[in-house]
Amino acid sequence: MSAAANKKLIEHIFDQMAQGNTRAMGAAMAEDFRWIFPGNWSWSGIWEPKTVVLNELLRPLMAQFTEYRSAADFVIAEDDRVVAQVRGHGITAGGEPYEQTYCFIFRIANGRLTEVIEHCDTALVERVLQRVGG
Repeated sequence: MSAAANKKLIEHIFDQMAQGNTRAMGAAMAEDFRWIFPGNWSWSGIWEPKTVVLNELLRPLMAQFTEYRSAADFVIAEDDRVVAQVRGHGITAGGEPYEQTYCFIFRIANGRLTEVIEHCDTALVERVLQRVGG
């Protein structure tokens, strides 16, 4: 796929997530998808493949929110990489506001997400969320 088509895929995913469809990203993942949290903090690591990402990362994470939406501020694409700055807005089950800014770096092959590297406000995550996964 072209960079323009890859960009449209990411824009579509975040258009859906802005409307509350938190499953939009999972629906676009390839079976061998992996999610990477870089750095040296409690969530650092790699979740893979898709079944692990969904069952051990995303579903337990989203269960910590009573409401959650995210929308892309901008999306930039080059070849198989797409970068999106995204703003997340939510309320945790404990009543904490969750105002997050993300930088997602996606890799896309054949119209499917194969990888994401997530950069975010790690202090916010550690303050208001419980760590998920192994």
